[in-house]
Order: sequence, then C-alpha cells, then structure tokens
Amino acid sequence: MPYDSNEIIETIHMTEVEHLDIRTVTMGISLRDCTSRDPKQLINNIREKLFSKAEHHVKTVETVSRDFGIPIANKRIAVTPIAIIADGHSIETMIEVANMLDKCAAELGIDYLGGFGALVQKGMTIGDSNLIQSIPDALASTHRVCSSVNIASTKAGINMDAVGIMGHIIKQTAEKTDKAIGCCKLVVFANAVEDNPFIAGAFHGISEPEVVINVGISGPGVVLNAIKQAGTGDFGALSEVIKRTSFKVTRMGEMVGRKASEYLGVPFGIVDLSLAPTPAEGDSVADIIEAMGLERCGCHGTTAALMLLNDAVKKGGLMASSYVGGLSGAFIPVSEDAGMIRAVEAGAISIDKLEAMTAVCSVGLDMVAVPGDTPAETISGIIADEAAIGVVNHKTTAVRLIPVPGMMVGQSVDYGGLLGTAPIMAVSKFSSSNFIKRGGRIPAPASGINN
Repeated sequence: MPYDSNEIIETIHMTEVEHLDIRTVTMGISLRDCTSRDPKQLINNIREKLFSKAEHHVKTVETVSRDFGIPIANKRIAVTPIAIIADGHSIETMIEVANMLDKCAAELGIDYLGGFGALVQKGMTIGDSNLIQSIPDALASTHRVCSSVNIASTKAGINMDAVGIMGHIIKQTAEKTDKAIGCCKLVVFANAVEDNPFIAGAFHGISEPEVVINVGISGPGVVLNAIKQAGTGDFGALSEVIKRTSFKVTRMGEMVGRKASEYLGVPFGIVDLSLAPTPAEGDSVADIIEAMGLERCGCHGTTAALMLLNDAVKKGGLMASSYVGGLSGAFIPVSEDAGMIRAVEAGAISIDKLEAMTAVCSVGLDMVAVPGDTPAETISGIIADEAAIGVVNHKTTAVRLIPVPGMMVGQSVDYGGLLGTAPIMAVSKFSSSNFIKRGGRIPAPASGINN
C-alpha cells in the first residue's frame, strides 16, 4: 500500500508526543563463509566481513531518521551464531572472537552486536560447549556483544543438560561483571527465531540471506494514549483501538526499514512489532494493562488483559505488512518498564505471576533481578519452566535473569539508560537441585509431531 502525507504527519505526532520510536534497525550478516581452522584467520575473516557489509550502516540509518523525522534509538548488527562459525575452536579462541566483535562494533558505531551464541536444543557439539563455557569471560571483557543460547524447541524438547549448565553460566557471568550487568546481555531461549532484531537475543539464522535489514519498533506510549482516549467501551472495541494503532505503527516501521534497505542495497527482511517499554514515564506495557481497568499490573485479570493486548497488536501488524516477523507482541521486562517496577514494589507482581503472563505474550522472564545467593539449580529450574511454556505452546519464550551479588529482596540495582532499575525479586526457597541433576532431554510434546 502507498504511504500518504497525512499518515506521515500522524506518525511524526506520535514520535513527538507519545514516545514512539524505531527501537532498532538491525543488519543481519551471515558469517558462514568465514570459517577457518586457524584462529587468526577466523578472526580476520569475520572482521573483514563485518566491515565490508556494515561500513555504512550507521550513517545510512541516521540519514533515514533525518529524512522522516523519526527517532531511531539503536543501530545494531546480528551475526550467525558464533558456535557454528567457530565450531571446534577452544574456549580461548571464542573469547578472542568476542573481543574482536566488540572492537568492530565500536569502530562501526554499532550500539550492540548479537549472535555470540549457540543452538543446543537437541545436543551440543564441542564448539557449542566451548562457546557456552566462554560466555562469562566474553561478556566480562566486552561492552557491546550480546549472547543467546537456545536450549529447547517444540520439535526437539528441552535439553536439560544445557539448562543445568546455563544456571551456572548465569551465576558466573553475574560474579564476573559489575552489578551483574553481563547477565543483561545474556538470554536463554526456547524456540528462538532467526530474524529477531532485538537485543540481547538477536542472531542471524542459518536460513537467512547473506545480508538483511530487520526493524524493531516500539510504541507502548502510542497504544496507552489510544486506550485512554477510547473511553469505557467493551473489550471488542478496545481490541479494535489497539489494532488500528498497531497498524499505523507497523506501517511506519516498514517504511523506515525499506528506505534503509534501499539506501544500503541489501534486502529488507521483517518488521518486528514488539511493544518494548523503556523506563520513561508513559512508555510502559504495565501502564497499558492498568489503563484497561486494573488497579495494578499483576492483580487478577492481568493475564487476560495481556492476552488481549498481544493478540490485537499482532492482528493490526499483520494487516499492515506481509513481512511481520521476529518476536512481535508485547514485552514485559521488569527493570525497563516503570509500571512494572511500581507493581513489584507494591507487591502486586511476582516471578510466578510473570511466568503465567509469558504464556500469552512475547518472550518471557525478562530483566528480572533476583538475590545474588540464588542457587544455580534454582535459576536452571526457572529456565526449564519458561522453556516448557514455549515448547508446549509453540511459541518463543526466554529468560534474562540477573542474580546480583550481595543484593537481597527489597533492594534495587540501577543500570541507567534503557536497562533501567531492577528491584530484587523473591524466588522459591525450595530446591530444584535433584530435578536438574537428572539431566538428559525432556522429550518433545506430542503436539510437536505434526507432519
């Protein structure tokens, strides 16, 4: 569909008044032709590939932002999972690759680079294992590199060996980085998607093209204002309001993505319509839920409200574009959402309630801080629970958990910027240890056998 001037003017109003922005324009780059048995050659190949493809990425995105008058918060790169490209290499080489990626991102002006990860839903190669073991040191020695590990899928089931390992990796990452900030750059997935432009889980899937532009947009403030203006209509009317708003926001995202794609001379991939909140007031998914009539996000009715929101967002986006992809829905990170922080502080929301909410929205337990003395097996148990929701429901779920050393329930850790302030949330006092020690693989559900 063509874009008209009124549509662009309306979008500009959204950016100036309602916190609408393009959260990220992410360039996906395949590194499949960079493999080498020689560590130095591997690192040199990756570096050359990144500069040959992304040299003009930041400048081009800034030009598009000026052309349309639409703020673009982040310029990012996603690469083929490094465990695939560096399979067979040592832990030390994995860390060297991470540091090289970080330097490249800095030189290119990239905010974050995703793809330092592995896909181990059914088992691990030597390279997968070495990359996972390298994560704590890699994230401790870099600033822009982000890591993700996919430990489950509907087709494969849940790799409980990997789940058990990741509990310890998260603990080690917390201990090696200031205020456990490395854990903010580490996500554990079930059913990870190949075209996600959002950090920390972005990577360039093996079925993706050589280079591609994917766009992630964010509009909680726009949806919030639309709901407030809609008055007291019933839920059918409320869904229609959200759908129309989502339609407009998605159109804007695709417009920006296609223009960046045209300037760079690379294919346009997808627009990810995810309501990704920020700590700014009025830019909160929790506030949207409360605007529907709930006293506080987390009270009874919250999961139903979130289901309506997520469904309406997807329907509006799918009407606006044939290329909606990525995660597309509503994110519920705690530290990055001012309304979520208030809900935690008021005692309205717990990890258990957040887990229930993730069954009906995008991703999962996101930016959740827990006491630093939380056992690794408890973290693994939380990962396993989230993976189970994703595997059974054929959806992406994830855990970005932050065990902050020295911190206890009732305290908060301030990260600043988009990462916000994380209140320390309580976990179960009962042990998951013997469950996690069983290891092996939880088989795929019957619903996964659908050929």
